[in-house]
Amino acid sequence: MAHLLGTQSLHVALPDRVLLDDVTVGIDEGDRIGVVGRNGDGKSTLLRLLARAQEPDEGRVTVRGGVRVGVLTQQDEATVGASVRDRVVGDRPEYEWASDARIRDVLAGLLGGIDLDAPLTGLSGGQLRRVHLAELLVGDWDVLLLDEPTNHLDVEGIAWLAEHLRRRWSAKDGGLVVITHDRWFLDAVCTRMWEVHDGIVEPFEGGYAAYVLQRVERDRQAAAIESKRQNLMRKELAWLRRGAPARTSKPKFRIDAANELIAGEPPVRDTVALTQLATSRLGRDVIDVLDVDAGYGDTTVLEDVTLHIGPADRIGILGPNGAGKSTLLALITGDLEPLAGRVKRGKTVTVRQVSQRLEGLQEHLDSRVSDVVGRYRTTFTAGRDEVSPGQLLERLGFTAAHQKVQVKALSGGQQRRLDLLLTLLEEPNVLVLDEPTNDMDTDMLAAMEDLLDTWPGPLLVVSHDRYLLERITDTQYAVLDGTVRHVPGGVEQYLALRAASEEAAAGSASSRATGAGSSGAAGSGSGAGGAGTSGSGGSSAGAAVLSGAEAHAAQKELGAIERRMQKLEKQTESLHAKLAGHDQSDYQGLQEITAQLQEVERENEELEERWLELSEQLG
Repeated sequence: MAHLLGTQSLHVALPDRVLLDDVTVGIDEGDRIGVVGRNGDGKSTLLRLLARAQEPDEGRVTVRGGVRVGVLTQQDEATVGASVRDRVVGDRPEYEWASDARIRDVLAGLLGGIDLDAPLTGLSGGQLRRVHLAELLVGDWDVLLLDEPTNHLDVEGIAWLAEHLRRRWSAKDGGLVVITHDRWFLDAVCTRMWEVHDGIVEPFEGGYAAYVLQRVERDRQAAAIESKRQNLMRKELAWLRRGAPARTSKPKFRIDAANELIAGEPPVRDTVALTQLATSRLGRDVIDVLDVDAGYGDTTVLEDVTLHIGPADRIGILGPNGAGKSTLLALITGDLEPLAGRVKRGKTVTVRQVSQRLEGLQEHLDSRVSDVVGRYRTTFTAGRDEVSPGQLLERLGFTAAHQKVQVKALSGGQQRRLDLLLTLLEEPNVLVLDEPTNDMDTDMLAAMEDLLDTWPGPLLVVSHDRYLLERITDTQYAVLDGTVRHVPGGVEQYLALRAASEEAAAGSASSRATGAGSSGAAGSGSGAGGAGTSGSGGSSAGAAVLSGAEAHAAQKELGAIERRMQKLEKQTESLHAKLAGHDQSDYQGLQEITAQLQEVERENEELEERWLELSEQLG
């Protein structure tokens, strides 16, 4: 493979430490490289050096002649007087850029719903980020250097970006270097990893899952001082190997080696113990949202919402920006009263929310971290262990030096971790997290997930981080078209529903546009258009394979499966409650209930697999 660009003996020093020392790396054609490392260890500096936007103290960057390099930084600027169209396509005439398949794809994938004539200064931060990303992707580049491209993108936007980058070049062409904390994205796109740490750049083969395996092996061979990190990575590896089939089906690392490493590793959460503790704290009735309409003033955002939150439920909330996820959270936290219906709460329920705006830290900005934490409590129960707040701070990456600084001097990721810790120290019994992963590196995300694994109560999470949702929640709900619905197929089912909704909307618009002819012509055209739609487009491929009778039978089976899964969900809740209330000295009785629970969960998993299979066939 031909060399595209690289570095030779880079050295970058800060006043207090060496950031990069004698770093030599290269990017060849076909490379798809993900960059990970702790915040402040030099990831963005490395990208700026590769882009030649920053000069090293020593060493040099070499670029093969004629190689075009495109760069996305974390800074999004809104030029006064410029429109979205000006930024993305410049002054090119519309007939020219509208005929370009790549530009049409980028506009549809990133700027749907954004007026091309809107001024940049009137856009939100998320919209401006999409515009900058679109501006870059419509260009013709040999190498793309992307610094946190998934920031402000929702689940659909991230999935689109991953697919775009996978097919942007052929397998042996182009080069990509991407910094992101989105671990699903890293696994979906990257074939190599660079870990920036302690002044060096350490390479790993494969995506994020392969990196975790190799890092565990490295840590196993290291000294005993690395034991904490090793155990955390082993836990994450165990989840990766036991997790979603889409991840485990990728043979990017040696399966036998992974299985050997996680032999005897317990599940990431002790579900039985957490359920028992949660039920003892909360009882069986927690929060029930019953036939609720919700909104603001005369505007209704959600209609006929029914959601039951049990004592140990871990729920992920999915939905596009503006769909009503924040409205649903406000109903649950009690910050919003319903327009119709009611929200029923248990007598002992106390809800706390960790928000994107870090509201819980505002009164502590001028205080030192250790002083703030000391005001809460001297011990905290994490699973079966009693730990001090200082130990919790260490688990979340706060060194002794960090604990002595003022809160306002912390980085964004550190403030977010501290806000979570203070919320936990308040000891609520229902925890709500709104986009908790912003500004965190992959190590800190793993540490946060490890801490949340010991949370003994209902957990509701709104996040565009697909990996996080799959990792710490057990069931997902989608906020779509003003309703809230259970999605047993998780993120994949949600994306399929969104794609089907958009396709239906596009088909409806097309029908209205072509319905101006005579009634006979309209009828004829409608039949032809229907046939054409069935035979084309990715989401309709399954319908083209099934005959009418087969499609009807599949749809009927799908409905039966959904009804059965709803019954199994209620049965699971009942068994969890039964297990929690059972005499703990009756080991035989506990074993029988556990066996019933395992059988119900096994049947549910089989039904989910069949549900996904039928959904793909039906499109």
